[in-house]
Formats: sequence, C-alpha cells, structure tokens
Amino acid sequence: MRKIFLFIMAAMLVGMTASAQPAKRRTTTSNAAAKKGTSTASTKSSGTDRATLQFPAATGMPDDVVWKRDIYRQLDLLDDKNAPMYYPVEPNGRQMNLFTYLFRLILTGRVTAYTYKLDGNESFEEKDKMTVKDLLDRYSIYYEEKDGKITVADSDIPSAEATRYYLKESTYLDQRTGTFSTQVTALCPILMRGADEFSTDATPYPLFWVKYDDIASYLTRLPMMGSNLNNVSNLTAHDYFTLNRYEGKIYKTNNLQGRMLANYCQTDSDMVREQLKIEKQLSDFEEGVWGHELADSTDSVQVEEAKGLRKVSKKAARQTTVASGSSRRRTGKTESSEKSSASTPRVSARRERR
Repeated sequence: MRKIFLFIMAAMLVGMTASAQPAKRRTTTSNAAAKKGTSTASTKSSGTDRATLQFPAATGMPDDVVWKRDIYRQLDLLDDKNAPMYYPVEPNGRQMNLFTYLFRLILTGRVTAYTYKLDGNESFEEKDKMTVKDLLDRYSIYYEEKDGKITVADSDIPSAEATRYYLKESTYLDQRTGTFSTQVTALCPILMRGADEFSTDATPYPLFWVKYDDIASYLTRLPMMGSNLNNVSNLTAHDYFTLNRYEGKIYKTNNLQGRMLANYCQTDSDMVREQLKIEKQLSDFEEGVWGHELADSTDSVQVEEAKGLRKVSKKAARQTTVASGSSRRRTGKTESSEKSSASTPRVSARRERR
C-alpha cells in the first residue's frame, strides 16, 4: 500500500508541474520546436553541399588584384599531357573521365551549367542557366524520365566524343601576398561529331560553361593517373588544374575589341606567331615582377639605383686594372715576363763532390 501511495503522489506532482506552466509559454515552446525542425529541414534541402565542407578547395582569385590577364585555351584531350582528363572513356569503379563526372554533377543538380553563346563569351548570370532537359534535347542525348526524374545510362553519356575543352584561365599578380599565379576560372566541354568513313573532319559542338569555383570541391574527389610510368592515381582533378598540368593553344584573350585570334590572324603562321607572342608577354611580365628585367621597369628610382651600381662596379674594375699595371711597371716586369716566369720551371745546379 505504501508503494502505491508513493506512486500516486509522484504522478500528482508531475501533473501539477505541467499544469503550472502557462498555456501561452507551452504554445511558444512547441512553436519554437516546430520552427526549429522546419528550418533544419529547409537548411538540409537548400544548404551547402557536404563536398564543399569536407573537401575545401583553394581560395579563389581576389577581386582587387593590381594586374590580370584572361587567356582562353583549346585543349586536345588526345594529347599526352591532357590524357588524364579523357581516360578511362567508360567508368571503371571510381575511375571515370572528367566529362562523365561533370555530366553526373549537372544531371543531379549539384552543379549549374550555363549556355555557350555564339560569340564564345561565358556568362554566369541567372538568365543564362541551362536546364538539364534542354541540354539533353539540344545535343540528342538519350534519357529516360519517370515521375519527373531524369536518368541517363553510362553507355548513353557521350564521353568518348568529348575530346576537346575550352578553358579560361586568369594570370594575375596578387599584391597582398606578392604572388604571381595562374588559375582556371571556367571550363567548356566540346563534342566532336560528324567524322565517319566518308569524312575525317569532325564538327565541334561546345556544350556548356561551368564555373571552376562551383566544381572545385568535387574535383578534389576525382582521382587521376598523372603519368604513364606510374599507374597509381596519386593525383586529383583539382591538383591537375591547380598545378597547370594541362597544355593548350591560345585562341582568344580578353581585349578591348573582343576579337579572337582568328579574326585578325590571316594564316596559320600568323596564328602561331601571335600565340607565341602572348606567351612571351606573360613570361616577360613575370620576369619584370621579380626584378629580372630592370630595363623595362616603371620604377625610375630602381632603374637609377641599378645604373649607379653598374657604374661603381665598372669604375672599381678600371681602378684595379690601373693599379695592377702600375705595380708591374714599378717592379720592371711585364705581363708576358710574368707568364713566362710562371710557366718556366726553376733549375738548380749542384756541384758534384770529388
């Protein structure tokens, strides 16, 4: 009976505590809990992807750099240096090529694709976003749609035809860190179609632009084999682009008139000369930044100091030459006699004992 009485008293105390809380406070508490659950769900649905948190990429280019030049290159994936982006053509476990990886990211909505315009300029505005269905229909990529979900089989992904890329890179000088860097800012895969047994010339079809900042965290999870001599995948796609392991020909630079090299280069020889000229301009600027080319420096004080140092060194060299010549005259020796005396061995005669 005593246990039953204690149990009843405990139940009455719990009921009194619950009723002692004001009704308004109970409603507020329950509403706060509900709101908390709702915000958590919405954050989970529209929050930052885990790849950005678990695999942080390098910081992007600052907006206030003092010097920058944008270069557009065309990469041929059949070249040896660009081959890590193309092979394997079909997915093999974790191994897949760059196009298949990007295509899956766009298909699942984790990366946004932007329309490739006829003028070749990229635009990452809201109006230029490309839907997945529009991409598939425009380039005749087979897909299945069920309950509003689009699926594409691995065999239907045209990764074998994506043998070229357009790449935009920015070479810039960061005055805060004193570094001269080249960073990839955008990528555009190109399908090469139309080549058959009757024609060997394939037609390029640029697909879409993607911002490198959008895909950088995902590229840190894509392994690559960086050498024919070492088959270990000790490189990631992000490392590949960060280290500038790719190689491509320049086809455009950002200029005031917005012209491509093909607009003012009449022949292939003119194109090659212009490409080499642009490459040399980049290397010359880097050498000027590190003080290798003081003659082209815009800092007049630095140039005058360098000239003064050269004058002092020449004057000291002349004084040394004059001093050595006078000393030879005082001793009565000439340069030729010094050389002959130095080259002729000393001979000593010793009298023989009888």
